[in-house]
Amino acid sequence: MEALCARIVERHGERIRVRKQPLAVANLARIVGAFLRLSNRKGFHATSLRELASEAGLSMGGLYSYFDSKETLLLMVLGEVSTTLKEVMDTAPADIARDPLAHLKWVIATHVHLTEKMQPWFVFAYMEAKSFPKSARNAAVDSELLAENVLADILARGNTSGAFAVSDPALTAALIKPLLQDWYVKRAKYRKRGTSIDHYVETITRMVELATRAA
Repeated sequence: MEALCARIVERHGERIRVRKQPLAVANLARIVGAFLRLSNRKGFHATSLRELASEAGLSMGGLYSYFDSKETLLLMVLGEVSTTLKEVMDTAPADIARDPLAHLKWVIATHVHLTEKMQPWFVFAYMEAKSFPKSARNAAVDSELLAENVLADILARGNTSGAFAVSDPALTAALIKPLLQDWYVKRAKYRKRGTSIDHYVETITRMVELATRAA
């Protein structure tokens, strides 16, 4: 949490009025953690700044040292989700990125493991998107499309190289995306079944491979 909040502090330094970075990061981590807990429990619109201050253990003035409204905090959180996802998706090793099948497997595994580490962030962005103000809703949609576009590009390259036989890469990518989301949206279901993250990744990877590979 603190590593992610340190990035938010760095990007929004002109807005945040707390000048001692260790304190700024520690308090923002408390704020964001409380914001995600309350929003995932009650919903974004039902969560008030007064409740947020109480949950985070800060004063209202303390909150306003970081943002001027709940919507600004929302955009900070969504921005971190989108930025982190883009950065991680861009880190495929060169030898893997050159091989469409290996790249596809890497994206599936990497995406699922990233959402495991940032589960409250991704659940919030997914579950609450419809209730966000327009600018935040657009940011949430753009974040979802980022992963789809990466998948579609890999599938298109695989078609060209002969690794895949996919008639519509964009649609196929859109159908793969819910398999990635299911892990963080329905964690309780998989926990009850005793499904490990490695088994989940292995299973959906095999499904996708069978559905996309050229004969």
